[in-house]
Amino acid sequence: MLRGGEADADSARLPQNLDVLLLRGPASGDLEAGLDQLRYTILMSGVPANSDGMSDVRMYLWLIFLNVPPLRTDVYLDLVRQGASPAHAKIQNDTFRTFQGDPLFRRRVTQNSITRVLNAVAWRLNDAHEARVNGWQSPPTLSEFGGSPDTANISRHSFTTSARTDATSTTNDAEQIGYVQGMNVLAGPFLYAARSEVEAFAGFEKLITQELPGYVRGSMEGVHKGLALVDRVLDVVDPKLYTHLMAHNMEARIYAFASVLTLCACTPPLPEVLQLWDFLFAYGAHLNILCIVAQLVLIRDQLLDSPSPNQILRNLPPLQTAKIIQFALTFAAKIPEDMYEEMLNHAK
Repeated sequence: MLRGGEADADSARLPQNLDVLLLRGPASGDLEAGLDQLRYTILMSGVPANSDGMSDVRMYLWLIFLNVPPLRTDVYLDLVRQGASPAHAKIQNDTFRTFQGDPLFRRRVTQNSITRVLNAVAWRLNDAHEARVNGWQSPPTLSEFGGSPDTANISRHSFTTSARTDATSTTNDAEQIGYVQGMNVLAGPFLYAARSEVEAFAGFEKLITQELPGYVRGSMEGVHKGLALVDRVLDVVDPKLYTHLMAHNMEARIYAFASVLTLCACTPPLPEVLQLWDFLFAYGAHLNILCIVAQLVLIRDQLLDSPSPNQILRNLPPLQTAKIIQFALTFAAKIPEDMYEEMLNHAK
């Protein structure tokens, strides 16, 4: 969570070397203080990376901020050995599109890797859903994650399976977490940043089941709430631009659906996406709403001068993460408390 003034309060802490912070751990065992120090260091200094966005520490930071416990490799391999999941046909249709035009991604991540991770996550959601619907205990692999039983309660899916279902269950497809188009793009940065598929799987699974379950339910209700918030936040921080876009019927649902669903990973370049995710995972994925509005404000003059802003918004311009974060921090101090609370909870 990040509100206006929090960064100023953190300014008393000097940024430190991320390698040192990760190696030594939190001073005196104070986990919360250690996390605050990591966040502030990332905000002020960024995550060290080469020109391709590759970093020795980035994936570890993401796993820390997402609170992902260690995962035994054989847990992931067991899921992979199950082969094609009930969502496999959908996954195959999307896999080749994942960062299709990005040579950096294509050099490092294969379609087979994407397919394995997405099918493994699909089986994971399938197991958790069966346990929930049938009143079974959590699937054995959940305890092997070292996670809490809440994972089984929140993970649901919309696949058609041959498994038996409880006739008294009140769940429906619109309520269940499952594979939706766009999940491949959410998985992509994890596969690019991670040292192994296991790391990528663990981080991606935690993101969609704990941080963004509302984005991947059958109804995608969280995405629609996020789109409505983009419009409302823009109205608060830049009423003139909001009025101009509304006059041309340019609601966020027209141009920002992919940006909300994928945490802006749909907008190149990939190294900038990775930097933006450093910020979002450190301070909260809900801040993606402010980051989308920031992208609009960065091109406000073009939009205001254009009689057809829809032409400009067909493809948002390349990410400028440093500027986007600056605007997002400013916006966080301007929006009403109740609206910020809605942002915090819209993807749940």
